[in-house]
Amino acid sequence: MTIDESLPKRPLVFAHRGASAAFAEHTRAAYLQALADGADGVECDVHLTRDQHVVLLHDANLDRTSDGTGPVAERTLDELRLLDFSSWKGARIPEKYGARSEQFLALSELLDVLRDAGRDIRLAIELKHPSPFQLKLEDRVLDVLRSEGWDAGTSSLDNITVTFMSFSPDSVRHLLQSVPAEFICQLVDEIDVDEIREELGLGSLTGGAIANVMKAAQLEGERIIDECEVRLAGPGITYVREHARTVQRWLESGRRFRVWTVDSERDVALCQGLGIHEITTNTPARVLAQIQPAGLQLQLPD
Repeated sequence: MTIDESLPKRPLVFAHRGASAAFAEHTRAAYLQALADGADGVECDVHLTRDQHVVLLHDANLDRTSDGTGPVAERTLDELRLLDFSSWKGARIPEKYGARSEQFLALSELLDVLRDAGRDIRLAIELKHPSPFQLKLEDRVLDVLRSEGWDAGTSSLDNITVTFMSFSPDSVRHLLQSVPAEFICQLVDEIDVDEIREELGLGSLTGGAIANVMKAAQLEGERIIDECEVRLAGPGITYVREHARTVQRWLESGRRFRVWTVDSERDVALCQGLGIHEITTNTPARVLAQIQPAGLQLQLPD
């Protein structure tokens, strides 16, 4: 499609864990709804199972989003497939989005869903740390993508363009050995050491030590973006609000911005006003309706 430069550009919209306001996060239904909503891309979080399969889950533990309990890393893929990952949301899944037993996804299955989108689509993969498998997580993700036909130079796989994200500077540095910097996003968030220590409830020494590690990772992530080691900057919306000067400096330096998780109309407007390139949201249909003039189908050029 040829873009009319006189028309207003809009941010690209990524569905956060799929259309996760509508259906349980990371499920087949959530991703199919995101595609139906017209999302430009989808985001997922990945962990490794005990038998080294890459699966789509945010938490390291199963308790919040399934009827199982305990660490993901202690279960095999077959064991995870026996659990219910969708009922907790309380949303009825249309028959066309698959049975309850089909909602849990490995990374390879999400790729199949996206291949069937019938259009170009972006996939943002967040590598979750700390992981008991450490940087083996990154290696296995890349193994899965290569086995599916992924080209590292263009970071593309059929109709899918893949980018990688992590809060972990070690993860980002490891990915840079195999993936061009333009396809890697350093995530950053505001870390309040005292607040984290209190939330963890682990006592002043242990809680404080963990909070200080998290703060150090934040500062290192900021350095990676400052020195342009990656092309994509991934601050949370709270960080954007509280660090206006830093955000402006990064924007002026040519960093491409992907901001998460942007759901309120006020935050969407803030991002659009700043010239943010990509918005990650739980409600892709509503955000698209807000940022895109009626009757206009417009997409930013690469």
